[in-house]
Amino acid sequence: MHYFCRMKELIDILHDEGLTLVVKSADGYIHRFTQRGVKDLLTLVTGYPEVLTGALIADKAVGKAAAACMVKGNVRHVYADVMSDPAFALLKVHSIEAEYGELVDHIINRAGTDWCPMERLSHDLDDPDAIIGKIKEFFNNQ
Repeated sequence: MHYFCRMKELIDILHDEGLTLVVKSADGYIHRFTQRGVKDLLTLVTGYPEVLTGALIADKAVGKAAAACMVKGNVRHVYADVMSDPAFALLKVHSIEAEYGELVDHIINRAGTDWCPMERLSHDLDDPDAIIGKIKEFFNNQ
């Protein structure tokens, strides 16, 4: 099967099943997720990094914080319906193939009124470890 067909399969699963994140791990197992935001990726990168190593990912939205988790997890290829320019740049710097339906300046919050909090906290950082530290700090303070 061609590489493009494998990504198309994940994108179809993402849309057809109404998911927020689909991860095809290197062993071929397809993991399905429904939480909004970066929580599922944070759980994977901190608790189950083997799921991300060499994985193919289809995601609804990828901002810089999500991209940092993907970089830290050694993901191979990412598709996002919406991807922020800083996320795209971070993935590219770390040699992760990235494609998107729409490229935006930044990810917006759920209310559509401001920046996504994760995008804001990662905006001035370039080190994936530092970004993940800020994500953890954010969730620990909630």
